[in-house]
Amino acid sequence: MWFATQPRYLAGRGDPRHITQALRAGGWKNISDADLPQVALVSPDHLYSLLLEPEPEPYTMWWTLNGRRPEQAWGWTARFSSHTPVEILAALTDTLLQPEPDTAPEIWPLLTGAGWTHEHDERGDEIARHPDGILCLRQWHTGTHGRYFWTVETPLPGYRNVWNATLDDVIPQHLLAAFVSALALDEPVQRAMYDVPHTHLVRHEQRGPQGAELAAARKARLATARSLARKARRKAAPPTTQNGPPPAVRAAALPPRPSAAPTAGRGR
Repeated sequence: MWFATQPRYLAGRGDPRHITQALRAGGWKNISDADLPQVALVSPDHLYSLLLEPEPEPYTMWWTLNGRRPEQAWGWTARFSSHTPVEILAALTDTLLQPEPDTAPEIWPLLTGAGWTHEHDERGDEIARHPDGILCLRQWHTGTHGRYFWTVETPLPGYRNVWNATLDDVIPQHLLAAFVSALALDEPVQRAMYDVPHTHLVRHEQRGPQGAELAAARKARLATARSLARKARRKAAPPTTQNGPPPAVRAAALPPRPSAAPTAGRGR
């Protein structure tokens, strides 16, 4: 039996396969070490990697995303703790399956338009708060070379964060916007009876899609991931001419692919 759970950002992690199976359907390669209890995936172009490291301690960082643009010597890192709802994180990882758009929306209006408050402090840091006062997004400056970080926090009085996240300042704007847009959503997510770690904080109602409907939604989600991957490959493919060399000759002229994929970093 499945229950519609709100607010979604306190609904617990959900099923990690919601993220990993979609990436695999989108062409990501599993490079996990069979002797370790973790999942490591790398994108077909080797520009992105995902590491899922479950830990016994429930409030540690479980998810690490690394990425870079082709022209960059170094890239960005984003980390998410264990109770990050997979539906929120998937908004970011699903976007990795699509070509980068020409423009991306500004971040703060995505939240203020959903009723969040937005303010500056005396240090120049910025913070937006969910209407209930628990969930917040902060942009804080390190004081080193003008760098800053994005952090998500869910503090409760007398408790640590239910979950938290950190994202580098160089993360592409469209990826950050996809993630922040998911933070602003109010729609419930489906959870089983004992899947929610903080039941006193949520509304847990027996309604919404159940077994067959959820299975159909999962099938459609994976089909969408495959379709997005095909479109991205077609867009990235070099143009060909009708009078060009035959495919075998063109393939022989290409440089060989690397023999081994890079290993995703642990990001402790």
